[in-house]
Amino acid sequence: MAATAASLLLQPRLVSLPPNPSFNFNKPAPSFGTLARRGGRLRAVGDGRGAGLADQTTVYNGVYGPWTVEDSDVREVLLYRSGLVTAAASFVAAASAAFLPEGNAAGDAVRQSIDLFYAAGAAGLGLSLVLIHIYVTPIKRFLQALWAVGVLGSVGTYLVAAQPLDEGLVQCVLEHPAALWFVGPTFAALTGLVFKEGLCYGKLEAGILTFVIPGLLLGHLSGLMDNSTKSVLLGVWMVLFTIFAARKFQQPIKDDIGDKSVFMFNALPEEEKNALIQKLERQNEQKFE
Repeated sequence: MAATAASLLLQPRLVSLPPNPSFNFNKPAPSFGTLARRGGRLRAVGDGRGAGLADQTTVYNGVYGPWTVEDSDVREVLLYRSGLVTAAASFVAAASAAFLPEGNAAGDAVRQSIDLFYAAGAAGLGLSLVLIHIYVTPIKRFLQALWAVGVLGSVGTYLVAAQPLDEGLVQCVLEHPAALWFVGPTFAALTGLVFKEGLCYGKLEAGILTFVIPGLLLGHLSGLMDNSTKSVLLGVWMVLFTIFAARKFQQPIKDDIGDKSVFMFNALPEEEKNALIQKLERQNEQKFE
């Protein structure tokens, strides 16, 4: 089962065409005729050698044909990464209040704006979940649904529980752990995103966050975790989330695009899909003759 999940999430490499593709992908794309274009070049941030230097990209070989990085792809990837940076920066800013003493000017300022940081972080995460490239559509939709449920739960918790007590949303969740049942799905969506990143790209910080995030939240919800342990896990979360967001800009743009030919294939009408599959199968047969 684990191997199956990994194979579904990992980016496919061009080898041979699956005999009977049954994927359900979700990224709209232009006509498949554009796959035949060759020689197109585009400067894309992070596609070069070294620490995110710009370089010219060429034609990539995908499962269903060649593809190129276009301006729209670069914009989507940069927006996806910007959403992650917004989520990470907002979380770190809000979480810093836990380590700043009462009466400290910076700490008091953060605590007064902590709900705004939460809202900004949730918005950044939502943007990334809209633009994330996942080959299996139901997984993407599930993460988006978790985020939506968490946002609605957050609004409801603020209106029904926090406001009558003259508290902010974050303060209410801290003082009443049961409120995590309503806001928690947002963090579950974040956990799913970092799990996907860790699985696809082998990022250690993402893999650790997959356990730290639910561990801390469940410890708070159950009341079985003492405050010192919570502080340690919160600090680890802050550091790893910062590293995770920063390292996204060191990856080539094409990594976050994935195999664009898969998404383009899915955008074709059924008859064109069948014709392309037959054509590629004939080409594969000729290679082995």
